[in-house]
Amino acid sequence: MTAAVIEESTYGTMRRGLSLSPELRTGLVGTLCLAVVATAGKIAVPVAVQQGIDKGLRTASGVPDMHAIATIVTLTIAMLTVTVTCGYFMNVRLFTVSERALAGLRVRTFRHIHDLSTLHQQTERRGSLVSRVTSDIDTISQFLQFGGMLLIISFGQLLVATVIMSVYSWQLTLVVWAAFGPLAFVIRHFQKRLATAYGVARVKVGTLLGVVAESVVGASVIRAYGVHERTAGRLDTAVEEYRVAQYRGLRTSVGIFSLGELAAGLVNAGVVLLGVWLGLGGDLSVGELTAFMFLVALFVQPVQMATEILNDAQNAIAGWRRVLDVLDVAPDVADPVPGRALPAGPLGVQFDGVRFNYPGGPDVLSDVDVVIPAQMKIAVVGETGSGKTTFAKLLTRLMDPTAGTVQLGGEPLDEVSFVSLRSRVVMVPQDGFLFDATVAENVRFARPDLTDAELLAAFEGLGLADWVAGLPQGLATPVGERGEALSVGERQLVALARAYVADPDLLVLDEATSAVDPATEVRLARTLDAVTRGRTTVAIAHRLSTAQAADEVIVFDAGRIVQRGPHATLVAETDSVYAKLYASWLEQTR
Repeated sequence: MTAAVIEESTYGTMRRGLSLSPELRTGLVGTLCLAVVATAGKIAVPVAVQQGIDKGLRTASGVPDMHAIATIVTLTIAMLTVTVTCGYFMNVRLFTVSERALAGLRVRTFRHIHDLSTLHQQTERRGSLVSRVTSDIDTISQFLQFGGMLLIISFGQLLVATVIMSVYSWQLTLVVWAAFGPLAFVIRHFQKRLATAYGVARVKVGTLLGVVAESVVGASVIRAYGVHERTAGRLDTAVEEYRVAQYRGLRTSVGIFSLGELAAGLVNAGVVLLGVWLGLGGDLSVGELTAFMFLVALFVQPVQMATEILNDAQNAIAGWRRVLDVLDVAPDVADPVPGRALPAGPLGVQFDGVRFNYPGGPDVLSDVDVVIPAQMKIAVVGETGSGKTTFAKLLTRLMDPTAGTVQLGGEPLDEVSFVSLRSRVVMVPQDGFLFDATVAENVRFARPDLTDAELLAAFEGLGLADWVAGLPQGLATPVGERGEALSVGERQLVALARAYVADPDLLVLDEATSAVDPATEVRLARTLDAVTRGRTTVAIAHRLSTAQAADEVIVFDAGRIVQRGPHATLVAETDSVYAKLYASWLEQTR
């Protein structure tokens, strides 16, 4: 990739990134005006030094003009006061606007990630997705708040210093630019290496966050299998890879900084030698030469800071690219605009020629044609990997089919608005995910307006009042992160209660009682009969006792529907898939 392509890519990345944060344009003109005043004010000291020496100390009479010196000092103090004040308000405005803009970018990025399909989220490491919203945007924040405005100020400082230096001595100004001019071409060369190095570093930090997250979430498994050293090795490898990637970028930055130091040394030596020679010839006064040295310092400072600015810029651009990479991914399960609303009442289900496969893989479901009448209780059974859970995800539009159509209540599912779909269809997943809150707050996630009395009535209706009473703090019992303060079975009880209070018209249970003990399962079986009455229910059945209670059973095998009918009818079909599954289940329960 050529340097020109990288520059276009860098510019394009910054332009697109800034377009995603329109808040940055708020008060931009005022901030830039303050920056101009703050930058211009920096020439006060060099000019004051020159005037003080030439007009205050080196007078024709040989006696210092204290009045002139006092006037120069007063004006300089006044100008510096204005400069510092403008700099203060410039930074306050910059920090306020940039934090507001980046907060908006974080929200937009998170919401976009949340809108991506379950399939896409499963293909990305969670740590990598989290890093887009956290550390990647942090790099942008650091650049905007320090490097971005510093870049503008530095450019202004170079321009002002060059103009004033030219007024004092065009010869010395040429010496300065002769030493620093080639450095600009060197920086352009190093920009490519920095862009590559920090692009890798941003990827490695995402990997590191993923390893750390897995190590924390899977702590119990790590202890159970005694794989502390192996886990520590994975973490050490991730840390080392990030360190190496970051080091390569910093090493390049140090190289640029060293070249800047060399150029600064050459400039100071050249200015002193040529300045003395010009002074001896009467072309430069002592005050002008002294002021010029101050101006050289003003010129050198932003050039030397260019290393850190470039460092932050490439880091931020690498972070911006990763954020844009996510935002560029169009949700493959998108909310239709305008979307349709599902018809009122219980919902029927229809699959027409549905096929589904994961990218690059074989069909998981093939030629699925099925009609489920409204208010029917259906159990979906089959061996592991037969396509049961995929069927449930297509039914609830967590994924879209590769081919064919899914209809709810006669409406094509991909044309139904998310607001209507999520308010009418509820899925209880197998893992029973809970948020780090109390039992009551987790159930209220479905209906925030429920009172404690209504919650207790819901648990009582589910036959779980005695279970709630046995909790340490009742409904106020914290469940811990991911519900880990409860057993797997207890997490599923809370998840079922959450689905119950949502009062859906289509209830999908993905093996939602698989981890419940037999006694609780018997109690729940009676309650679920009342919960599912009057609404369409599709239960992915792990235990075939669920199938016994269903109106009909749909049997999947190798991604196809091979049987359908009541339990008694299917189990009587000798050597059928269902009969074999049922016989195996009976054998396991003895």
